[in-house]
Amino acid sequence: MKKHLLVLCAIFTGTLLPAQAQDSNISKDVETDEVVVTGTRNGTDIRHLPMTITTVNRLKLTESNRSSILPTLTEQVPSLFVTSRGVMGYGVSGGAAGGINLRGISAGSGQLMVLIDGHPQYMGIFGHPIADVYQSFMSEKVEVLRGPASVLYGSNAMGGVINIVTRKMLEDGIKTDFNVGYGSYNTLQTEATNRVKAGKFNSILSLSYNRTDGHRARMAFEQYGGYAKVGYSFTENWKAYADLNLTHFKATNPGTIQAPILEGDQWVTRGAASAVIENNFDKTSGALSLFYNWGHHKINDGYTPGPESGPQKNFYLSDDSMMGFSWYQSVRLFEGNRLTGGIDFQHIKGHAWNESRTTGEVTNTYANKSLNEIAGYVDFRQDITSWLTVDAGLRVDHHSQAGTELIPQGGLSFRLPKDAQIKAMISKGFRNPSIREMYMFPPQNDKLKPERLMNYELSFTKREFDGALTYGANLYYLKADNIIQTQRVEGKPRNLNTGEIENWGIEANANYRINEKWSVNANGSYLHMKKPVLGAPKNKFFAGVNYRHNRWAFNTGIQYINDLYTAVGENPTKESFVLWNADVNYKLASFATLYVKGENLLAQRYEINAGFPMPKATVMGGIHLTF
Repeated sequence: MKKHLLVLCAIFTGTLLPAQAQDSNISKDVETDEVVVTGTRNGTDIRHLPMTITTVNRLKLTESNRSSILPTLTEQVPSLFVTSRGVMGYGVSGGAAGGINLRGISAGSGQLMVLIDGHPQYMGIFGHPIADVYQSFMSEKVEVLRGPASVLYGSNAMGGVINIVTRKMLEDGIKTDFNVGYGSYNTLQTEATNRVKAGKFNSILSLSYNRTDGHRARMAFEQYGGYAKVGYSFTENWKAYADLNLTHFKATNPGTIQAPILEGDQWVTRGAASAVIENNFDKTSGALSLFYNWGHHKINDGYTPGPESGPQKNFYLSDDSMMGFSWYQSVRLFEGNRLTGGIDFQHIKGHAWNESRTTGEVTNTYANKSLNEIAGYVDFRQDITSWLTVDAGLRVDHHSQAGTELIPQGGLSFRLPKDAQIKAMISKGFRNPSIREMYMFPPQNDKLKPERLMNYELSFTKREFDGALTYGANLYYLKADNIIQTQRVEGKPRNLNTGEIENWGIEANANYRINEKWSVNANGSYLHMKKPVLGAPKNKFFAGVNYRHNRWAFNTGIQYINDLYTAVGENPTKESFVLWNADVNYKLASFATLYVKGENLLAQRYEINAGFPMPKATVMGGIHLTF
């Protein structure tokens, strides 16, 4: 497969160069609304980047009135799937959902990075994202880079990144939004947001409260969230902002239907803060940011009802943090050129222990460790002609325990006549071992080395009818080695770098704005895995229809999931299902919109996490107020 992709790259390069050189109608000034920040550190026309990036804007994130961004990303991003277990909330530890999977690469294993404004977000001990943190009230848009992004973002961006770009106020004034919805299983979701812009000053404050009884006994979920951001523009060229994101939730794990449990409670607090100063001149731009992420987890694993069992005697507790800084500066040396260089530093700390439920005494300490990671990177992008851009990057990353890693990438972007484009990309990703894998529990091994992945990709995109229709497809092949697995050595379990991943797949998407009222969109993906991975469907397809006219807005979509692995190993199990969702909005007045939505309207019976049947049809109604 890899050889085939390299041959295709050579064919495209050899055949397109002469044809393009003879076409005088090609222009690099074709209008596009696809400006992204994730494939590079500064806003860039996506046509000049070789990466495959999907952008989900705020309208798409909010039109279905979901508190979490993840169900919408599952619909809108090819090859991305997020596991779920109920009507609201993902939880952590035993029975948790929220596993993010992209092209068969799992965020649950720390192989996929979630960013907030370019800052890494993951649990410091286990090295994976916490799904319940990523809420829609803070998100202006989400950019998903499919494929390794380790040159810019380092460890954990091995299989790709999800970058949440936070909201901001563009025009002077004050705006306040309030949203409340109530639905099936006593589910309540609320949000209040205030945005201010007064000359050089801008701010945003969002608060939310969500809860549900759940569709099964002992499956309640309750969450408090808040986001605050203040910014100031000192001059046309210099500005700064600081932000704070806080989430606290309690989730209950009822166990599987085959083995229910009692008192499976989880209390989690997560926080993230950053301070950033940016510069933006004609030929150079950059930023210096300081960030600090932290969390506190308190877990009661519960117990199985029966005469020989009883409540847990201890709670599992952990504190983790990640602090660091990121600096980059991008400069245009000459026409069509962009050179970006940067330095990243992270200090990761984790402390995990058991505590007696009756006395509060520490009964066991699992780990109390800290690790450092420092890296420098450079990315060079050059427009060779008006129709060809070359990109090359290199990162040198040093981990205090796992050592030094070199991460290269390179790509070509061909802008063809009539708004067509072909991209070719070769990139490396990696993941350093986590504190848990090196220092916690019997399989621990402090001699572990980084996991490594190589990705090869070709993509094609096309715009028609002045951008009303866009469509594209891409083909990828990835192979990873040094994957950390638990094996038995001299009769004892031990983490070792012995695993491999080999996947290839096809992705396609299309969006068509029929007229001012109607639009449709669709995407699909096929994934072939040499070794099955939990939460990675073989086939995934979504088709949606949107209608907006006067006071009415209607959105509906159908998602098809085929051969989703819910268990792997000697007795693998797979699920296939079709989900139909719809929502209707009616603008009651200039400041008030009523909405009603339904999910799984076909009342499908299915499981995503084995032993956790999903709810059948659910409904919710609510009101959105704007002042």
